[in-house]
Amino acid sequence: MFVPRTTREKILAKLHKKVADRTPILISSAASGLVARMLEEAGADCVNTFHGARLRANGMGTMAMLWPIVNANEQVFRNTQEDVLPAMKGDAFVCMCINANDPLRDMWGFLEQIKSIGVLSVSNIGPSVSYIDRDSEIFKVLRKCGITIENEIEMLKLAKEELGMVTIGVAFTEEDSLQMIEQARPDVFCYHAGTTKGGRKGYDSGETIEGTAERTRVVHEKVKKIMPELIRIAHGAAMETPEEAQYMLDHAACEGIWTGSSTERLPIEKAVFEAGKKFASLRYSK
Repeated sequence: MFVPRTTREKILAKLHKKVADRTPILISSAASGLVARMLEEAGADCVNTFHGARLRANGMGTMAMLWPIVNANEQVFRNTQEDVLPAMKGDAFVCMCINANDPLRDMWGFLEQIKSIGVLSVSNIGPSVSYIDRDSEIFKVLRKCGITIENEIEMLKLAKEELGMVTIGVAFTEEDSLQMIEQARPDVFCYHAGTTKGGRKGYDSGETIEGTAERTRVVHEKVKKIMPELIRIAHGAAMETPEEAQYMLDHAACEGIWTGSSTERLPIEKAVFEAGKKFASLRYSK
């Protein structure tokens, strides 16, 4: 098996051309080779791998990745190397989401290891401390322990400035978003509006797509003022269907969208259940 190689220059040239042509960029998450290949053939520009995607593929909610079930970096590295990369043809690039707060792993060496297997892009969402509410007791405890957004920012800076990787910064709050853009200056930024609703494991906060788009727009307009060349991607919360994604493209001041559950968990739930139900309902002919 020979995994296709690419370069930072080729990746960014393709993304910026799509922005110039006003063609939305699509980033989609995958935990299996089959899903990755289908997404690439469907037209995704980036196939994203991360700790939560594999848990999601095994029937858990994405946020299960915040619980210490397995080693996040070890799992995403192996999942990317063994399952996703061998299935790719090279039309889409792979972004690996890593845990920059891993106290047992040197980020410089880990990033070099990631590059060595043909992955030229990383993100900080594997998981990110930005998931945690800032006014919560657990956030204060984590910060005291050295689990910080600053470590994620430093990882993104190192990946981009020293190792020539394409960086995709992700944050859940306006404060974290602005700090990340000012300090890490990632190539792509995604304001994560929250866990995607829908299906058996999605979380529905009750927010409308209008509300999700408005929250996203506010942050996206502010980060664009800091970094005019920034590519902004919308994701999460009430954006479940293609119609809702269209609303985000029209109202959230973004150059593209990021799908996780919407193109992985939800379609699998529906398709497998419906197919299984039909087979289970078969009876002997008289």
